[in-house]
Amino acid sequence: MRIIMLGPPGAGKGTQAVKLAERLKVPHISTGDILRRNVAKKTKLGQHAQKYMAAGKLVPDDVVIEMTAKRLKEPDAKRGFILDGFPRNLAQATALDGLAEIDAVVNLFLDPEDLVKRSTGRWVCPNCDAVYHVLTNPPKRRGVCDKCGSAIIQREDDKEEVVRTRIRTYDDQTAPLVAHYKGKGLLRDVYASGHIAEVQHRILEVLRL
Repeated sequence: MRIIMLGPPGAGKGTQAVKLAERLKVPHISTGDILRRNVAKKTKLGQHAQKYMAAGKLVPDDVVIEMTAKRLKEPDAKRGFILDGFPRNLAQATALDGLAEIDAVVNLFLDPEDLVKRSTGRWVCPNCDAVYHVLTNPPKRRGVCDKCGSAIIQREDDKEEVVRTRIRTYDDQTAPLVAHYKGKGLLRDVYASGHIAEVQHRILEVLRL
């Protein structure tokens, strides 16, 4: 299956996308992860994207579209994929229409204040990309990654002021995708509150898996 995951920052779409990809045995394609790796390696693309990401703004369409198009052409994506972080607006959605035929669009939704709490509690390992949350999934040792022992950090785009900016940006630029895909009959709304397994169950139900 070829599935798009939609949802504002903090809705848990990354976590759910990974689990769904594992279940369907297809790649989880996250534009956010790819961009962050480029930032860490200080590539030309990463340096260009950094100024936007740190301010909670979206990376320019042409950069994201080109990057995603190349990824979708790789062999492992022929059987299907879970797209996480793309498309973010109608221009990207139009570009995607020419790249792949989508089977379903999962739209996660949650109260805005809950979104802020979720995002600001998130810490990550810069070495192995493991993700933790101070309330729901803390590391065994405070400030230390369980997997590799590196010091975990709070990303710039997970700090409260930036999170609120990201949510407003999402509402302004990404929310119209809901209407776009609803018109195509592809949209599947899923309430994102509750434990990870509960939300995953709701997703599987709406996808009839």
